[in-house]
Formats: sequence, structure tokens, C-alpha cells
Amino acid sequence: MTAPQADLLVDRPSVTDGAALWRIAKDSGNLDLNSSYSYLLWCRDFADTSVVARGADGEPVGFVTGYRRPDRPDTLLVWQVAVDAAQRGRGIAAQLLDGLTAQVAAERPLSAVETTIAPGNTASERLFTSYAARHGATVERTVLFEAGEFPDGPHDPEVLYRIGPLTPTSH
Repeated sequence: MTAPQADLLVDRPSVTDGAALWRIAKDSGNLDLNSSYSYLLWCRDFADTSVVARGADGEPVGFVTGYRRPDRPDTLLVWQVAVDAAQRGRGIAAQLLDGLTAQVAAERPLSAVETTIAPGNTASERLFTSYAARHGATVERTVLFEAGEFPDGPHDPEVLYRIGPLTPTSH
């Protein structure tokens, strides 16, 4: 893993970050882009379970959004991970994911992290399998949503990655 970036601040997002998160997601080229409105809401309503990486100028250069599952409050579902193209390859996504899980676990116990990854998204597969390895956890993979379940046209299936068990010292 690349060493943490000393020139970055890992922070909770605020509503004023919503536009930058939307732009980073849009420019990523591989995320399902949500409406700009949803990123504003996310920064307002889920700031406790999301993080941004801020560059020297204070502007977001990456983010991870997530939420605790209502039926499994000890599980963090990671919704989106994105890093500005100019900042990729520096280990920022891993730093953000580690920072987020530490932040969430500091507030209430966290036993698992979940995310969905479309087949062929090798960058996300590497990010989450390396997270599991760093934290001594296993990865279970199951198809969560089949391609035909998406109402808006062709979509790859979404594979659920469940990483756990996490222990209090592993995040």
C-alpha cells in the first residue's frame, strides 16, 4: 500500500462540497452518476458516514460515501469511492477507506463493510480486497442485483462484497 499522503486532509464532507463530489464522480468515468442534488443531500445527511480528501487549497480531491445499514447498524455500506484523475495512483482511495471505517467505528461498533462492484471494475476489486487483507478480514462475494433488475437499460450485475468480521483493532 502507498503511504498516507501527508499533504491531504481527510475530513467529513459539508454541503458546500456537494458540487465537487458530483464533479469528481462525473469525471471518474466508471461510477453511476447520481443527480447533483443527491450529492448535496449526501453531504448533509450522511456526513458522519462519508469522508473527503482535501488538497492544500482545501478543495475535495476524492471522497468515499457510505451509510450504516438500517437493518444491520454494525455494517457500513460504501456507496461510492472516487478520486480526481490528477490524484490517482497515490493511495488516496485506500487512505480514505481506512479513515472512514476508523471514523465510523469510533462512534459505534463496526463489524463489516459492504460494497457492490460491477464485474470488470478491477480498481475497486483491488481496493476492497486490499482493505480486507490490511484488516485481517475475509471477503464474501454474492450477486446482489442481477443485470435484468435494473429498470434503466443495460447494466452489469452488482456483486456484493462483504468484508468481515472486523475487530475493534482492525479499523
